[in-house]
Amino acid sequence: MARWLLAAILFGAGVLHLTSLRQEFQAQVPAWFPLDADLVVVTSGLVEILLGLLLAFAPAGQRRRVGWLTAAFFVAIFPGNIAQLVEGTDAFGLDTDLKRFLRLFGQPVLVAWALWATGVLRRRRA
Repeated sequence: MARWLLAAILFGAGVLHLTSLRQEFQAQVPAWFPLDADLVVVTSGLVEILLGLLLAFAPAGQRRRVGWLTAAFFVAIFPGNIAQLVEGTDAFGLDTDLKRFLRLFGQPVLVAWALWATGVLRRRRA
């Protein structure tokens, strides 16, 4: 169930990157990042859609690999969350430094969720 929920969240977020929340996501791309903000948003949206599909439909033997990929994605986008705090960027209702700071603690939860839901953090049965 946890894997399916994370898959749905990633897939949905990816679609929102490409549609109604595209500008909101663009506001989160750090000013120092060397690529066009729209390109970053579209690319990350496509990656989220792909990861959502992989989480949902990857064969059981590949799920751990998908878990590692998903966790790596969450780690890769973490600097954007830090930049949102440092630069004071308002997006998604994160309109105070406290809210932006507290959001930082959600990223490790997502990493752990990806690893747990795909069996990476579970013990192997003897």
